[in-house]
Amino acid sequence: MTAIEMTNPTETTALSRRERQVMDILHRRGVATVAEIMADLPDPPTYSAVRSVLRILGEKKLINHKEDGPRYVYFPAESTESARDDMLAHVVRTYFAGSPEQAVAALLRIADVDLDDAEVSRLRETIRRARQSGR
Repeated sequence: MTAIEMTNPTETTALSRRERQVMDILHRRGVATVAEIMADLPDPPTYSAVRSVLRILGEKKLINHKEDGPRYVYFPAESTESARDDMLAHVVRTYFAGSPEQAVAALLRIADVDLDDAEVSRLRETIRRARQSGR
């Protein structure tokens, strides 16, 4: 089974728009307090509403928290790297018929940038390593 064929364990857990926004903030920041999450949310709801979203995400086992003095600091239960890999695999399966080649071509197209020789060399090395590891 390739990385593209793997199922995302969090796909079975549907997220509301607010839950997704909070997860995006936590993955982007790494850790955050309720106040920091509120500051990053578009049209933030009340403090209590954000706490409710965090409680729900905790019940879904998507986040954890720790005490930092008088406040709680929240962080994703899954590493951002792992979540990124899962999400990208989902996008490739869903929008590119499982084709990494089509996905890379789309990324290069939307980046609207010319790759310099060093970037092309790094991409070639990444592809070589992936081939050697059987991916």
